[in-house]
Amino acid sequence: MRLPRHLLSASIAIAGGLIAPVACAQLTGVLHGPPPLPANLPAMVPQVAVSGRVDTPRIDDLLRGVRAMSRPQQIQALLRDPSQRVALDPSGNPVLRGEFLATGLTDAEVATLQGLGFQVERAPGDQDDLGLHLAIVRDLRRRKEADALRALERSAPGASFTYQHLYLPAGAIGAADDSIAPATTDPRATPAPIEVGLIDGGIASDAPALAHTRITRFGCTRPDASPHGTAVASLLADGVGDRLYAANLWCADAVGGATSSLIRALAWMDREHVPVINISLVGPDNPLLARAVQAMLARGHVLVAAVGNDGPAAPPLYPAAYLGVIGVSAVDSHDRLLPESGAGPQVAFCALGVVGEGDDAMRGTSFAAPIVARRAAQLLAAPQAGAAARIEAALARQAQDLGAPGRDPRYGFGLLAPEG
Repeated sequence: MRLPRHLLSASIAIAGGLIAPVACAQLTGVLHGPPPLPANLPAMVPQVAVSGRVDTPRIDDLLRGVRAMSRPQQIQALLRDPSQRVALDPSGNPVLRGEFLATGLTDAEVATLQGLGFQVERAPGDQDDLGLHLAIVRDLRRRKEADALRALERSAPGASFTYQHLYLPAGAIGAADDSIAPATTDPRATPAPIEVGLIDGGIASDAPALAHTRITRFGCTRPDASPHGTAVASLLADGVGDRLYAANLWCADAVGGATSSLIRALAWMDREHVPVINISLVGPDNPLLARAVQAMLARGHVLVAAVGNDGPAAPPLYPAAYLGVIGVSAVDSHDRLLPESGAGPQVAFCALGVVGEGDDAMRGTSFAAPIVARRAAQLLAAPQAGAAARIEAALARQAQDLGAPGRDPRYGFGLLAPEG
């Protein structure tokens, strides 16, 4: 499969100011705190108006032309949002300020929390198919994040609470070396149509690579497109007759990728019986997301996720690191691991993570994951009990072993090419 230059250019132009965040990381070692943002970052693009207010530029805009922006730098950019909607949990992960997730709340506990200055919004029944009984709890008194969480846990000891973490895409525009060639495919190949899911940013409706793909969208009431979402979708489902289920977690907002939105997208994929789901997003371990992922795997879905771009020595990122998820690292066109690609026991496979050339190039584990997800979707037409383990084993037999013999923490079982 390939991502033509005209697709990259078109997707960027279509997205304009309404595009979702894109992540970029060039670290090769352990992070010791957020590096400073580029000095010229605030002046890169003007502020834009969204929903009647002035917002910070989209992360896509901030990253275009920036070749070394790590995940901590992305977090700093989000913290500059003038609406101050983003805060940090005690581990330094980005969260929605004053917003928490809860499960197991009784009506009496809801009343108690309301008396303490919290607002409780229960998930509608059709969004609770994964059995989490999820509620969003907002702190109307603007306490510090850790203080508010402690107050919740003291006041409703029978319930479980966690932060509303934010998950960031694991790829970048304009971050690839010019010497790396784009991915190519045999134009004579005519693979059978697949059904596959995408949880990401929005998709450009007129992306050339998706001209013959049937797209079912979820998550937004207004049009929205992002270069990241469009590129991942084009690698995931660009065959004649393919059906793509696409959940948008940003919806033209500068801040998106919330845990509750990710769980809601998974529940929708379950209702639609989508067999294989690609998630090119990374973030911290979250107990409610972990439960949702395990529920999806138990129901026979296969989840494929990018391992992230914080470098091989960085801690594992999620959902790729959850047991049963197929994690994907990224290599260049010479089968060399990208220096920023994550590594560890969560890596099941590697795939080409560089598409395009020059300033339009895109790079990262975000673009390797859909290659593996597409290969998985070619083997699974509907969710089946135990599918995740069986599909991983089948793909392992197809993979080209790289690195140390057998499965290793950099390449996993080995390289999977765009087409089988």
